[in-house]
Amino acid sequence: MGEPNPSTNEASAAATAATTSPQQPSSNPPPPPPQPKVSLLQPSQKKVKKPIKAFRVFRSIFRSFPIITPVCKLPSLHGAALPDTHRLRDGPRITGTLFGYRKGRVSLSLQENPRCLPTLVVELAMQTSVLQKELSSGMVRIAFECEKRPAKDKTKLLEEPLWAMYCNGKKSGYGVKREANEEDLNVMELLKAVSMGAGVLPVDSDHADEEGPDGELAYMRADFEHVVGSKDSETLYMVNPHGNSGPELTIFFVRI
Repeated sequence: MGEPNPSTNEASAAATAATTSPQQPSSNPPPPPPQPKVSLLQPSQKKVKKPIKAFRVFRSIFRSFPIITPVCKLPSLHGAALPDTHRLRDGPRITGTLFGYRKGRVSLSLQENPRCLPTLVVELAMQTSVLQKELSSGMVRIAFECEKRPAKDKTKLLEEPLWAMYCNGKKSGYGVKREANEEDLNVMELLKAVSMGAGVLPVDSDHADEEGPDGELAYMRADFEHVVGSKDSETLYMVNPHGNSGPELTIFFVRI
């Protein structure tokens, strides 16, 4: 019999130690849970109905008349408008959502319906709590104003990046259009089954410190009649399902 090979014995011992020694835990943290998938649909490319030709001709003739200044001048109010009862409203209905953290700015999202991606998101120059207080008064008129563009400019009114904002005739800063971010889409996804109503959503961990333990994201959703007066004037009238018992909200987009 030959002498045992020491190298073979050492290899066998190393293999045995490798199989019997406990595995070291991995130092890499587990991957974060995946974000909920957004299932909102692309809005359809519907064309907004334009005023009929006869009305456009009448309007152009009417605008050619001289402006007569009355002896008694009435005060001019930014964002002022005739009451809804004096206007003919026959526009299509869209979904509008006002949402935001109570201590943060409120945003306006417009959708073709609750199951579609937003077609417009505007960040308002107003805290959510302040808007809630205004709505409790029963009537709110929000006007977004910007300067007119040259006649050859084809920029649509709701594509303007910045508006001066007025709430019930008082200037409140500026409204800024922005692309829908991940948080906006998550809110719209959570509210996909809500056609109209108001409430709160639980705050996420990123806003827990600034909102406190009871931090909440408030929202109000309703149908709006979208009336296009001209290329420089569009209005959203909130449809109140409770008649005159709820708040009235009208949003104006105008070039002046």
